[in-house]
Amino acid sequence: MAGGQLTILEEVSFSIMAGESVAIVGVSGSGKSTLIGLLAGLDLPSTGRITLAGEDITALDEDGRARLRGRTVGFVFQTFQLLPGLTALENVMLPLELAGSPNAATQGRELLLRVGLESRAGHYPNQLSGGEQQRVAIARAFATSPALLFADEPTGNLDAHTGERVADLLFALNAELGTTLVLVTHDERMAARCSRRLHLDAGRIVGDER
Repeated sequence: MAGGQLTILEEVSFSIMAGESVAIVGVSGSGKSTLIGLLAGLDLPSTGRITLAGEDITALDEDGRARLRGRTVGFVFQTFQLLPGLTALENVMLPLELAGSPNAATQGRELLLRVGLESRAGHYPNQLSGGEQQRVAIARAFATSPALLFADEPTGNLDAHTGERVADLLFALNAELGTTLVLVTHDERMAARCSRRLHLDAGRIVGDER
């Protein structure tokens, strides 16, 4: 930056085992979203190494990281990130079509059924409530049966009741499919449902609770 170098994360080192559910917690500005972006290969660290599914993603170019994410990773964001010009079904079908699935429509409808939105398949995001949009986003995230799911404040834009229902759905699908879950959240109740909690403070891990 103009005023000098800004260090966001420093001396952060840990491993996450397959099947774990890990909550990354800390106050705003502690580096949580930056960390999850690095773990997913959306950003690269200035120093250090990150291994995802046995591959050193810091040694891959952008296309290589994108291919690896397409094979192994799902995302749920606070702001839903649904494509406004696609229906709920088409949003869920998108990763399936990109993966070359010949049955994307059938699979998409099955996923919407599992999140209780089969009757909303033809609706566009602006015709859905916030909770419904996040349920579509969860269906999309699990569409390709990812080995690893990243969720960044998945209930942050929802009221408490809707957020609890979305959290129940997220953990239920995660347990059913045996996905590794890495979750950034300010919600202590949601964090407590994970098998492990990493505490970040000023860019450093200050606690690792199992």
